[in-house]
Amino acid sequence: MRAIIPVAGVGTRLRPHTYTHPKVLLNVAGKPIIAHIMDKIVEDGIKKATIIVGYLGDRIRNYLETNYTIELDFIYQENRRGLGHAIYMAKDTFKNDPLFIILGDTIFDVELKEVLGKKESSLGVKTVDDPRRFGVAVTENGFITKLVEKPQEPVSNLALVGLYLIQDPNLLTECLAEMIRKDIRTKGEYQLTDGLQLMLDRNYKMTTFPVEGWYDCGKPETMLSTNRHLLDKTSFVAEGLEENNIVIPPVFVAKTASVSHSVIGPYATIAENTVVTESIIKDSIIGTGSRVEQALLDRSIIGNEAFVRGNYKRINLGDSSEIDFSNDPGT
Repeated sequence: MRAIIPVAGVGTRLRPHTYTHPKVLLNVAGKPIIAHIMDKIVEDGIKKATIIVGYLGDRIRNYLETNYTIELDFIYQENRRGLGHAIYMAKDTFKNDPLFIILGDTIFDVELKEVLGKKESSLGVKTVDDPRRFGVAVTENGFITKLVEKPQEPVSNLALVGLYLIQDPNLLTECLAEMIRKDIRTKGEYQLTDGLQLMLDRNYKMTTFPVEGWYDCGKPETMLSTNRHLLDKTSFVAEGLEENNIVIPPVFVAKTASVSHSVIGPYATIAENTVVTESIIKDSIIGTGSRVEQALLDRSIIGNEAFVRGNYKRINLGDSSEIDFSNDPGT
């Protein structure tokens, strides 16, 4: 089994943070988004992965090669022409390997070993109220009959969540090649769902598997929501933090962070080498090496190496930035 993880996107909805960092290296609940994905697949026995990178791809490669020992291949997608095109570009890395395709901005919670043991190709789905924002699967007698990308008319409420188990990679490659050759596009891009639909048109059997834990990190509000969900599952506080602070779980505070005379939580993530003094921080993510003084932060995302001082409620601040709302003109 080989994992395919496309992470070539620019992450425009997460600017200013993605001006300086790939989206998948942004911190959520104490570690980068892609680390949550990698830890899960390694834990469940996948030993090979193809990473499709583009924007700031060298940083992603350096992080993965530094922190993981599984077999890694990297494909550079300079021209982003859709997910189907990205998977097709990676075809020489997987050949006959069964595939587990994982969208790189989605953190998932599913019994992966059970999924990987399926004999049929199977797509992860979640029941949603409004399917118009998603690709959806239409099923009959347990098998998928049709895939529709962002339907405007209701045909199914089973949204595709970005997890795809493909047992016949050669057929997938053939169908993606046909899609590109015939210039079959949806919303201007070569979509993976269109390639999978060509497989269905050849009477290829696919099933679905339910994914209840599906956490999106595509924009600030969903990233903070994902941070809350993950902290609800596991909370970590550096030893001794409670001595001159109030900690309201769940929170994540890195061991190398320094926090004093502050209220932390609930749902606060404080990254490595960050200094927090005389502040209240809740429902927020504070990046590596940042400094927060005399601040009240709620539903905020602070980048790396940033400096925040002053009393305000909500902020979305990128790397190496400084905001000072204190009343001291000499600072």
